[in-house]
Amino acid sequence: MDDIRILQASGLDALIEELRSRGFRVVGPTLRGDAIVTGEIRAASDLPRGKGDSQDAKTYRVRSRGDDAYFGFAAPAQSSKPVFFPAEEVVWRGHRDHDDDGHFTVERDTPDGAPIALLGVRSCDLRAVQIHDRVLAGRSHVDAHYVGRRDGAFVVAVACSDPAASCFCASMGTGPRPATTDPETGASSYDLLLTEILGEDDHHFVMEIGTDAGREVADEIGASMGHPADRDDAVAVTDAAAARQTRAIDTTIVHDVLRASAESPRWEDVASRCLACTNCTLVCPTCFCTTVQDVSDLTGDSAERHRVWDSCFSESFSYIHGGPTRESTKARYRQWITHKLSSWEDQFGMLGCVGCGRCITWCPAGIDITEEAAALGRMSGLAAPAPAT
Repeated sequence: MDDIRILQASGLDALIEELRSRGFRVVGPTLRGDAIVTGEIRAASDLPRGKGDSQDAKTYRVRSRGDDAYFGFAAPAQSSKPVFFPAEEVVWRGHRDHDDDGHFTVERDTPDGAPIALLGVRSCDLRAVQIHDRVLAGRSHVDAHYVGRRDGAFVVAVACSDPAASCFCASMGTGPRPATTDPETGASSYDLLLTEILGEDDHHFVMEIGTDAGREVADEIGASMGHPADRDDAVAVTDAAAARQTRAIDTTIVHDVLRASAESPRWEDVASRCLACTNCTLVCPTCFCTTVQDVSDLTGDSAERHRVWDSCFSESFSYIHGGPTRESTKARYRQWITHKLSSWEDQFGMLGCVGCGRCITWCPAGIDITEEAAALGRMSGLAAPAPAT
């Protein structure tokens, strides 16, 4: 939709209040302790105004920017994934009926609560939500809990202006500016897209309309009409952000590189550094592996089944009768990166990485997925050798 508006920074409260008045629970970036995280937003004062972040290999710090930017950081420490796909949830509850037959009643748990409005979601994380739409809601057997939370969501995306050193979304085609439509479904990627413009005397957002629902909200809060030049200003912000990214993955060859690298000696090298701590999978916005845990009370009259996130770095994850199929850290790291950058494409028609860089930031050993993909490419002969130093 070719509809451009201007929202003054002071209008953020009106936007949040309008969404809340429509029954949405607004979720977005907020400061909690020493990290920018995803949480409930009730007013613009809940946003991390004036805060930026410094992210690199095994490094995360929140810093003061010295200005009033509301979205002047790369990405929250955790993505939007837990909003629709929480780390733990009850699948069903059961209780014993004290009758002569000893009948046991089972009740499926269903998500409840207000529909979600994502505020300030970054392009990489928005693409991750679209990937989950394909994985969890786009196949013959859908994840009912995911669909229950995802349906009716309102998305206010924010174009990224300040990438971290660990970001590589530009090379993955997932940012810093979100695509207008979902490449798989053709549906609009967002209801509203904001690009923050911070000048010496003017702090505003270029607002681009993605859906009729987005236009209704923009009209209701009195966002003024913009011009094509305003969109040019917004594109310039994200073009500059993309140009500042220093990490990259070559998506034209990475699928075949991983296919050709099953027996690469590089796996032994990375295994000597990897702690198999599962950090990378727990912060990844696209990983969706889970397990179940059954619990009961001491009397045995009540029981619950919980679904919890799991990780392919856990030895027990690949356990079948007789033992795990991936006993070594080498095998588990190979499984993770090969699925993320190769077999995910075979499975779902897309790569499973969005270039957010969280796996680099939160790896205590400083293992870098872009570095590992590049090294495997050179060793396989499918990528150009590293330049001489």
